[in-house]
Amino acid sequence: MLIPIKHENMAARRWPVVTLALIAINVLVFLFTMSSIDDESPQLTEVRNHILNLAAVHPELKMQAESQRLVDGFKQSHPDQWKAVQNPYRDVMNAYDAKIRMVEDRSKLQDEMDSLNAQFVSLWKVSLTEQYAFVPANPTAISYLTANFMHGGWMHLIGNMWFLWLAGFVLEDVWGRWLYSVFYLIAGAAALQFYAWSNPGSITPTLGASGAVAALMGAFLVRFPKMKIEMAWLLMFRLYRFSAAAYWLMPLWLFGEIAYGTLFGNTSGVAHWAHVGGFLFGALAALAIQHSGLEHKANKAIEEKVGWTNDQELEQASNMMEHGQLPDAITLLTDYVAVKPNSLDAWNMLRQIYTRQNNTKEYLAATVQTCALHVRAHEVEAAFQDYAEFIDSGGGKLPAAAWLELCKGAEELQEFDRAFDEYQSLAKSYPGERQALTAQLSAARLCLKKLNRPQDALALYQTAAASPIPHLDWDQHIQAGIKEAKAAMSSGNAIAAGAQ
Repeated sequence: MLIPIKHENMAARRWPVVTLALIAINVLVFLFTMSSIDDESPQLTEVRNHILNLAAVHPELKMQAESQRLVDGFKQSHPDQWKAVQNPYRDVMNAYDAKIRMVEDRSKLQDEMDSLNAQFVSLWKVSLTEQYAFVPANPTAISYLTANFMHGGWMHLIGNMWFLWLAGFVLEDVWGRWLYSVFYLIAGAAALQFYAWSNPGSITPTLGASGAVAALMGAFLVRFPKMKIEMAWLLMFRLYRFSAAAYWLMPLWLFGEIAYGTLFGNTSGVAHWAHVGGFLFGALAALAIQHSGLEHKANKAIEEKVGWTNDQELEQASNMMEHGQLPDAITLLTDYVAVKPNSLDAWNMLRQIYTRQNNTKEYLAATVQTCALHVRAHEVEAAFQDYAEFIDSGGGKLPAAAWLELCKGAEELQEFDRAFDEYQSLAKSYPGERQALTAQLSAARLCLKKLNRPQDALALYQTAAASPIPHLDWDQHIQAGIKEAKAAMSSGNAIAAGAQ
């Protein structure tokens, strides 16, 4: 069993209120409906099975509209089972089957069918699953919404909510609350419709947030393809942990859903094609959001809300700048960022003032702040622009923590050579800092995994092993890297020798 634990970006610029609200609504709906669903299910299932049994054994009986729709839907979605039940030479299935086989009076059989239909209609009208879950053969407008907030058990609920949290709060952070909310609701409906297309005659109620959550996973793949996800693998009562990038882990999950849907259809009790439809919708919608500019507009609005929490103060500072009152503007903005250090607008205004004053020292300090904030917001290109301006203005070296995050940003852009060079520069600039050792190990990993330079990787791992910086917690990782680098070198030498 594979279970996601966390991913690299477990922080957001503000509270993910929509994601938390969605989780709360799902939990509350489950708590208020679970006993009713449990109570109604056996009785409704029994009546439904009796109607199907009677209709299969005695197809000459007249059925009312509700029973006819039930039978037609079962015929379409389970043709093999229907033929098996119709077979006059099959074994007796249960006591009810034996009972109706013994009745020969057609009028009594018709009365039985009418009675079953009346029971079915009565139970159907008060059934939560029949009224609010999604039935592909007979979908209702409200069920496209309500089915996404109903669950059939605790494990079903917990699994969906955990995936919702992991993929949802980071998307809410980059898309904004309104865009994220609209996406989630439409995605849930789209996943259900895709499932209806794949099982048009199914009479089995479908419920759960998994289709909408699958859409979040598809969007996560498009938006954060290189983000590492930490997984737990439960095998033979032992727990193994490993990290994998989204760009191969999530497609692997999707192919698994396609395989299960193809092999088992809807007989497994899991709506695999709803997962597939949701995932594909989410990926395509995320691409559309990115290329339409909606994401940029939403992110800009978030930055304004995060930074300009007091419009009067920033407007006042802007007016001071226009009238040349630079010292007063600096005082106002300095007090502002002391309370709201994540305000890009305030830090950029300070940079403008320091540029006009030719105050290089303070300009460089403010540029370090904007660089770090851009990295945190996953605006890596903007962060590198800040970094270039920092260097061009005479900045010697970024603070170690900010520099390390910028190096990771270069990896996110797949600029592996540049990331390697920056890791190396960081390690040389801060030889006694913990970040230097982290940079060395990151550079070694790049040499081994991305740059095909196992010899350089080995040298870096060995340097890290001999580092005076305390690294007992990383020693196992370093030794594993040394072993892997040596193995890669041996393999490369063997290939070269074979070629000769």
